[in-house]
Amino acid sequence: MSFKSIVRELREMRDGIGSMSRRGLEGKPSHSQARSLTVATDGAGFIAVPVQQSRWANLPAELLLDVIRRLEESETSWPARKNVVACASVCRLWRDTTKEIVKTPEECGRLTFPISLKQPGPRDSPIQCFIRRERATSTYRLYLGLSPALLGENGKLLFAARKFRRATSTEFVISLASDDFSRASNTYIGKLRSNFLGTKFTVYDSQAPYYTAISSNSHLNRRIHSKQVSPRVPAGNYNIATISYELNVLRTRGPRRMQCTMHSIPVSAIQEGGTAPTPTGFHHSIEEQFSVLSVTKPKDPVVDFGSTSLSEPLRSIQGTREPLVLKNKAPRWHEQLQCWCLNFRGRVTVASVKNFQLVAAVEPSHQVSLVEQEKVILQFGKIGKDIFTMDYRYPLSAFQAFAICLSSFDTKPACE
Repeated sequence: MSFKSIVRELREMRDGIGSMSRRGLEGKPSHSQARSLTVATDGAGFIAVPVQQSRWANLPAELLLDVIRRLEESETSWPARKNVVACASVCRLWRDTTKEIVKTPEECGRLTFPISLKQPGPRDSPIQCFIRRERATSTYRLYLGLSPALLGENGKLLFAARKFRRATSTEFVISLASDDFSRASNTYIGKLRSNFLGTKFTVYDSQAPYYTAISSNSHLNRRIHSKQVSPRVPAGNYNIATISYELNVLRTRGPRRMQCTMHSIPVSAIQEGGTAPTPTGFHHSIEEQFSVLSVTKPKDPVVDFGSTSLSEPLRSIQGTREPLVLKNKAPRWHEQLQCWCLNFRGRVTVASVKNFQLVAAVEPSHQVSLVEQEKVILQFGKIGKDIFTMDYRYPLSAFQAFAICLSSFDTKPACE
């Protein structure tokens, strides 16, 4: 049987069993798919429906490894990359083999499974995305693509966020699905919350950035009994980053000045030989999520990993590592154009106060090379009335980069 025939049968099998990669990456699931979501999700964040009677489940390990490896190498971009996800939906053996072959975005520069959106981007070249703003519904959608023409029904949706105005703050709820922004949903990823003036934002993750270390500490797991946790809360709020905009009291001309403190990323991540935290799966279990929390506010539990008031066990888990700080790259004044300019390498075409580039802000004692200090980690800019580009790279993840960019959409009269 030819390789194309194998791929064709895989597609037919995928359609037959109604499996999908996830609601956010593959669109809104059918009723039968939604039912499988609650019973067949695993730690990697994709659906796997075991097919016990299928002949593919008994494929020799060597042949299976070769088939998936060849598919992984040939299907390098979406929508063709959904065939790689389909392989992980055949059975447990295929899922384990696919997870073994597919690398993280840092290693391969590609997004495959939903958990890839929580993992650091590639080191060498950025992942290019687009953000589409819908003013009527206060919704922001993040797409993967190289051209605005890819947006719309055929675009690869990564995240969706909706803006909610409160009495004293503004919140952006981030989800994997474009039609479900409930915190009780499996698609809830995190949120961004501002202060009253819109000058300071806090990024909250639905799962702990130090999950591996927390879950491995049996002493901490015994501190709170599972019955103390409200069964209605599927995810927590973990403060992983703080975004601050400098006040412009004198109303001087110039772009916004911002600084991002990444509490979940140590500054050592950009040093030679350094690594950034890389989650391997989503964890929606309530007992796993809140095993180390004191349940003082069941409806909205928050853990601030950037606070010095953490208990000693949590501080020992986080360690004494200094967090990575990002600052906006200073633009230069163009005399002929009479405006502030940055080199976006053709990715930004419309002048806007929202445009920015972020680089690492490090002290000489951190021993970070000049190349790393000058490297643009995240850039965001306007190319149309409601279309923006977002390019991110290591050590930021797509979720962290999207949250930072969302802060630019909020009104900031005191900063301009």
